[in-house]
Amino acid sequence: MCRYVAFFTVVLSLITLGPSIALDALAQEPTKVLPAELSLEADFKWLFDKKTLDGWEGNADWFRIEDGCIVAGSLDKAVPHNEFLCTKTNYANFELKVQVRLKGKGDNAGVQFRTVRIPDKTEVSGFQCDVGNAFGRPVWGALYDESRRNKMLAEGDKEKVPAWLRKDDWNELTVRAQGDRIQIWLNGDPTVDYTEMDEKIAKTGVIALQIHSGPPTEAWYRNIRIKSL
Repeated sequence: MCRYVAFFTVVLSLITLGPSIALDALAQEPTKVLPAELSLEADFKWLFDKKTLDGWEGNADWFRIEDGCIVAGSLDKAVPHNEFLCTKTNYANFELKVQVRLKGKGDNAGVQFRTVRIPDKTEVSGFQCDVGNAFGRPVWGALYDESRRNKMLAEGDKEKVPAWLRKDDWNELTVRAQGDRIQIWLNGDPTVDYTEMDEKIAKTGVIALQIHSGPPTEAWYRNIRIKSL
């Protein structure tokens, strides 16, 4: 009985103070902060050891390690063309989790999967879980087909994605690829549930971290882990 009395006391006090005070009290609920250090979930393994780029390959001019993160791009100079840091291992069916943050004047990067390098170019070809903004809107957690069909295949709800996004902060993306089905989550909220209908599209490939061409920009990646399905 006491807990019900306490609950109604709080409600009555908010009503007495007025609707504006009540809304302010609700708005003060703290936002969940993504931890820089976390324990591996069951059956996951690290793709990045926070110290070296063992197991990865790419242009060392555009990728470095800082504070336990992979940093792509530069805040001192423009990025002349897309660059990708790729795993040396192919992955087919998996669940991938990665935390991402953007800095600088540019606002686009991405996490590639089921992807291949294009010979003699900096580009890759395959699926991309998008990061940042494109086409005049937020595309965090969207599914893009990089250097293949060159189009958005699926996007999250345009009204909900901005509310799920932690602007100028770390955001966690989850990509689950199993058979023809691809699902993506942004900070735990679902953005994409896509079924690939073209049987010719590859169901395996590398995972890659992108920095998009454009003005001085850095894409920071951390806590990269994967689970085979």
